[in-house]
Amino acid sequence: MNGEPIVTPAALEGERLDRAVALITGWPRTEVQNLIEASSVLVDGKRVAKSHRLMAGSVIELLEGPAPDAPPVPDPTVAVDVRYHDADVIVVAKPAGLVVHPGAGHADGTLVNGLLARFDGLAAVGERDRPGIVHRLDRDTSGLLVVARTVRAYESLVEQLAARVVERRYVALVWGRLDAMRGVIDAPIGRSQARRTRMAIRDAGKPARTAYEVRAIFDDPVCSLLDCRLETGRTHQIRVHLSAIKHPVVGDATYGGARDSLPLDRPFLHAASLAFDHPVTGERVHFDDPLPAELERLLDELGARA
Repeated sequence: MNGEPIVTPAALEGERLDRAVALITGWPRTEVQNLIEASSVLVDGKRVAKSHRLMAGSVIELLEGPAPDAPPVPDPTVAVDVRYHDADVIVVAKPAGLVVHPGAGHADGTLVNGLLARFDGLAAVGERDRPGIVHRLDRDTSGLLVVARTVRAYESLVEQLAARVVERRYVALVWGRLDAMRGVIDAPIGRSQARRTRMAIRDAGKPARTAYEVRAIFDDPVCSLLDCRLETGRTHQIRVHLSAIKHPVVGDATYGGARDSLPLDRPFLHAASLAFDHPVTGERVHFDDPLPAELERLLDELGARA
């Protein structure tokens, strides 16, 4: 399982949804039924009953998986780019394509598995299935992430995030020319009712604020390079907010940013800067991470067209 939507094969046409998902995933049927009842399994973007009969070609989406029977295990084959570490914190640079912690469709091969192989004692910090993790990056977003090595660091960083003490700056390339050179997008975000694997602006969602500033504008094709700062940390927040104001992130197929005129196989979104108060010393610490090579090349190409 890789977390991608599943296209129902002809061999399973007419099969019950719960049985088909159990056959495809290997998950116990009773747990699949619980997931269906919790609206965590969709067919063609809609909630259906566990007894729903599938048609060949129907798209099955798994929003969650069964709770893991065991905590994540160390995996030394997962490369971890550590930019800083001490007895309390780890700062890593995550590449695009790497999932932060185990979840639906990603039981192993995650950043957490790699961290566990490198740092003793991490398994006892924070939540059982995501030890040390206090904030996340989307799978296809690259950049900086802080991880707690101790319980006191975990508690401090969680509090700092809640109090908006942690500063997170992202670089994003978006389609079009924004009306203002700087601004704040203030709109609540919740799970999309149309496609449950996506997030959307919803009145019933959680408060979300993204500040942005235009760094550069390109003309061929027309797009803008932004600095974005998170004032909250909702799932897909920057991508959803920028798409909502009609300036989706270049390369973001989920939210309307994938276009042939500027092909890119990942969203142009990079967590370039991270700052927080050290949980023990109280010192303000700051880290920067340059753009990955594939994003830098795209900017060079745009600049060459000017």
